[in-house]
Amino acid sequence: MGGCFSDVKGAKEAVGGVKHSATTNNTNDAVDFFYTSQGFQQLFTQIQDPFLRISRMVESGGYVPICKTEVIDNNLNPKWKPVCLNFQQFGSKDHPLLIECFHFNSSGNHVLIGKMQKSVGDLEKLCQERKGANFVVTSKSNGKEKVLKGQLFVDEYVEKELFTFIDYISSGFELNFMVAVDFTASNGDPRRSDSLHYIDASGRLNSYQKAIVEVGEVIQFYDSDKRFPAWGFGGRTKGSENVSYCFNLNGGPPSSSEVVGVEGIMEAYANTLYSVILSGPTYFGPVVNMAAQMATESLSSYNNTKYYVLLIITDGVVTDLQESINAVVQASDLPLSILIVGVGNADFTSMEVLDGDRQRLKSSTGLLATRDIVQFVPMREVQSGHISVVQALLEELPDQFLSFMRSRDVKPLTSHFPNAPSIK
Repeated sequence: MGGCFSDVKGAKEAVGGVKHSATTNNTNDAVDFFYTSQGFQQLFTQIQDPFLRISRMVESGGYVPICKTEVIDNNLNPKWKPVCLNFQQFGSKDHPLLIECFHFNSSGNHVLIGKMQKSVGDLEKLCQERKGANFVVTSKSNGKEKVLKGQLFVDEYVEKELFTFIDYISSGFELNFMVAVDFTASNGDPRRSDSLHYIDASGRLNSYQKAIVEVGEVIQFYDSDKRFPAWGFGGRTKGSENVSYCFNLNGGPPSSSEVVGVEGIMEAYANTLYSVILSGPTYFGPVVNMAAQMATESLSSYNNTKYYVLLIITDGVVTDLQESINAVVQASDLPLSILIVGVGNADFTSMEVLDGDRQRLKSSTGLLATRDIVQFVPMREVQSGHISVVQALLEELPDQFLSFMRSRDVKPLTSHFPNAPSIK
């Protein structure tokens, strides 16, 4: 779904159009209203960041959002990526949908540009007939109501069979678990009870152990060999004077980072606490790049049936934020999701940036992430609520998985995994 919001012949002008003088006759009433309502003096001041939101009518007569497009940055002729809807979302081709166009505002107070009500069947006809659908903005002035008009042009309508997360997993696709643990000095001396790395003799799990167990025990069901790469970062290993930002928890060579099962991760983690000197600073880039390398190699050797899930557990503010953003952006086109658990009481504002829910990540070279692959959860907020760590962390994983598979047009196989717990 893309194209223009304009009354101009041929649908060549987007919202805001091209630059004209104020005396031009090619005027869009809805655009004019948007500008004047925002206090702009010139009619064709540019709208820089438009996006669409699609909502479904419910029995009460109200609307529930079911999807939205990406925000198009600094573009006067917005053309959005295809919008994928399944029958579970819109019910039938004749079910009413509300399509709204907004001007993005980073504060969350998005400005409505125009809206219309059309069914999927209506949109299909628009594409076949090459016609634009009217949308309206209603304004009131001196007690009188005025309806302002514009148009939405659908470039293309395509029907595709969309498989669910369960379709892929039950047919033999695997989730490969990886974990990276923060060994920076801010965690405190592991021998002291106030340390975030302290291992209680009574068996009570610390925050690192809890995250490993809760996430690992779910994802291990979707991995056939249950061999998991496990790394540490931010510490000095034995015999080294330099801080390492990606070392194997099992103490083995760089080429052999795997341990067997969640128990293997827990054992390697406990042993490492007594063999590594906690140091710093906190760098994410190297472990993200290592996970991305494995995901890249799997594309050619496993026929797109493996999807990697990297769990990063940390207590502090990431020091190499831009380098970490660069690494995440580069990895966004790979079969990889990154789950970050924040432990302790640090300021995790930079983690919210990496999460990318508020704004799509952009690398230092201007490259935008192709999709959202990061989910961040602060442990303290989870513990104070009524949701588990694993629920909060895995909330976005199915959609991230599906976005990758659909972008590559990868379809499910034919076998299945028995006894696997449901992620969503």
